Amino acid sequence: MAKVIIVGAGGVGNVVAHKCAQNTDIFSEIILASRTVEKCEAIAADVLEKQGVSIRTEKLDADVVEETTQLLRRESPDLLINVALPYQDLVLMDACLAAGVHYLDTANYEPLDEAKFEYKWQWAYQERFKEAGLTAVLGSGFDPGVTNIFCAYAQKHLFDEIETIDILDANAGDHGYPFATNFNPEINIREITQEGRYWEEGEWKTIPALSEKQVYDFPEVGPKDAYLLYHEELESLVKHIRGLKRIRFWMTFSEKYLTHLRVLENVGMTSIEPINFKGVEFAPIEFLRAILPDPASLGPRTKGKTCIGCDIVGLKDGKKKRVFIYNSCDHEACYAEVSSQAISYTTGVPAMIGASQIALGHWRTPGVWNMEQLDPDDFMERLGKSGLPWQVIDLPVVGEGE
Repeated sequence: MAKVIIVGAGGVGNVVAHKCAQNTDIFSEIILASRTVEKCEAIAADVLEKQGVSIRTEKLDADVVEETTQLLRRESPDLLINVALPYQDLVLMDACLAAGVHYLDTANYEPLDEAKFEYKWQWAYQERFKEAGLTAVLGSGFDPGVTNIFCAYAQKHLFDEIETIDILDANAGDHGYPFATNFNPEINIREITQEGRYWEEGEWKTIPALSEKQVYDFPEVGPKDAYLLYHEELESLVKHIRGLKRIRFWMTFSEKYLTHLRVLENVGMTSIEPINFKGVEFAPIEFLRAILPDPASLGPRTKGKTCIGCDIVGLKDGKKKRVFIYNSCDHEACYAEVSSQAISYTTGVPAMIGASQIALGHWRTPGVWNMEQLDPDDFMERLGKSGLPWQVIDLPVVGEGE
């Protein structure tokens, strides 16, 4: 039984709170903390109504190490689940070290003034967490997170050697707005508009943003335009998957979405460089975030499904093999269960499961770890039982019957 503090009261924080409340045999006490305590209180009321479980709320500025440290020392939780903004990862890791609390997040640290997704800042904490006897699990969302676990599972059970991995993320949902993002608009747009990057034959290769596309036939949602992006899990997977020759990440976008994005980019609204307007300094993307629909508001409007998985090619018993291991999730079903759409659901459920692995002692090795470094088996079993059933399908190897 573990006492847990969840930091962040957005769409993902809502899902994590609901899912922890569904597992009181593991999470004996749940505290939800955010700068906007009213959001926490609204989530707590919904959790009580839907799950019949009372959770506590706290006001917290997660940008301040000392404030977070004081909360952790006062409450003495076993674990902190960070579903706040990536800018706050290091502050929360510092606080966990100061207070002796295990740590888990869903996205790697990103500097506020630079769109740079790298693990180096968090990997630098390895010895400090190890010496403190504490575990830090990085990226326990879906991608990163479940996709890393899919790769670890494939390496352990399905292949003798993995040669190529294509991670594919399709959201076939429709929220009815001309333009909106399914998670924090600032993070989402920064991620999409940076240069594409993938790893092949031992080196990173860079291409212009959204310049490479393929049409991929996804199970349950059908053919979709998928664009090559750089995504953070690539950086760790190249280190931990044996024999890997190439790894890429693809995400689907409609032409309507991309048209809006190009216009916003052309007029400077996606810029992270601060401007001064009537004596007030702010980055244009911050203003854009403020006027776009709140992702947490999309739940009751969104219909359709997601499909996220890993297309993996490698060798098994000396023969070439290709599989697609994936989950498909229904937006309306997610909203009915936990009052959030599938994008928040597919991130929040794995955060709860990763936390359960720490709470149960399965992943209680001191240090800082990416998901694929940890044993995937119990996580995969819980994934199916917690609302994200997965499947493995065999696909024809290119050049062999295709």
